[in-house]
Amino acid sequence: MIALSSPLLVGIYDKGQLVKKYEKFEQTSDALPKVMEEILKTYKIINIYFANGPGSFMAIKVAYIFLKTLSISLGCKIFASDGFAFNNNSPIRALKKVYFIKENGKIKTNITSEEFSQNFFLPQFLDKDIFSKNCEPLYILPAV
Repeated sequence: MIALSSPLLVGIYDKGQLVKKYEKFEQTSDALPKVMEEILKTYKIINIYFANGPGSFMAIKVAYIFLKTLSISLGCKIFASDGFAFNNNSPIRALKKVYFIKENGKIKTNITSEEFSQNFFLPQFLDKDIFSKNCEPLYILPAV
C-alpha cells in the first residue's frame, strides 16, 4: 500500500505477483477503510506491506494506525519500506518547494525551484527484501 500522496494505491499480491490494483483519489482516511472492506470480503491477508514515508504526515499516520490495527486484529505481519522504492527514487514533496531526497541511503530535504511529479506505482513483482519489520512512520521533518 502507498498512501504518501494522492492517489492511494493498494495492491493484492499472490506469490509476489500483482493480481489486483486499487487506486483511490479520496482522502486516505475515507478511501482506506472502503478499500480494505472490499479486499477482506475477497482475500485472506497474510502479510501487509506498505510505504511508511516520507510524504503527507496525515496520510502516513492514518495508514500506519489503520494497518497496525489490522495486523493485530488479523494476526498477520506488517512490513514497511520507504516511498522511494515506489517512485524510482524520485524526490517526494514535503512542503511547497521542499522535497525529500534519498542519497547514499539517507533521506534528507532539498529546496528547489524545479517541480517534480509524484508518480508512485505498485510494482508488478513485490521484492520482499526491500521491506523491514520496523514499520514506524518516517516523519523526517518535525511534526507541526
